[in-house]
Amino acid sequence: MATKKEFNSFEEMLSGADVPVLVDFYADWCGPCHMMAPILEQVNAQLQGRIQIVKIDTEKYPELASQYEIYALPTLVLFKQGQPVDRIEGVLQTPQLVQRLTTSI
Repeated sequence: MATKKEFNSFEEMLSGADVPVLVDFYADWCGPCHMMAPILEQVNAQLQGRIQIVKIDTEKYPELASQYEIYALPTLVLFKQGQPVDRIEGVLQTPQLVQRLTTSI
């Protein structure tokens, strides 16, 4: 089991991550976001140790949604060494998402 690190900010967490971080920008009221939840669990299982998945509720953190120009939900942003390297809007099925991520990580 991975140890949990403590970070003071979202940016610190991104830059301090040992592996690429996939951020799932979502909202509780978003139907497609609920569809993505089990897909992200499957992706996490398939890419375990190669990627970290973090969920950000855009209703609770509107400043992050604004900073990363999140205009559609769900939006997935892949960060490497604290920098965004890929962006996916909408729902992808597990095989397509795994393929897309493995080419970027």
